[in-house]
Amino acid sequence: MSNFNQERLMQVLVAPQISEKATMVADANEQVVFIVLPDATKPEVKAAVELMFKVQVKSVQISNLKGKVKRFGRTMGRRSDVKKAFVCLMPGQEINFVEGGAA
Repeated sequence: MSNFNQERLMQVLVAPQISEKATMVADANEQVVFIVLPDATKPEVKAAVELMFKVQVKSVQISNLKGKVKRFGRTMGRRSDVKKAFVCLMPGQEINFVEGGAA
């Protein structure tokens, strides 16, 4: 973890992906889905998750999602590309995103 720049690691994870599919993946495979920077690497994602959430990561799979072409009124537009990281945690580890929310 020491061979990465601390500031860079704090920026690698953009947001957690919270959706029905991501929840199913989390329940079935002990995985958590994050949206990451387009130039993020697997070792960087692993180090960033371990640093920010204090958990042990078993493995990381990365998927590049191409942006859809959509219509905005009469003009054609394109959604931006997204890179997702599927982080597999060691057994017994978990990340809870809903701590301290409104009751």
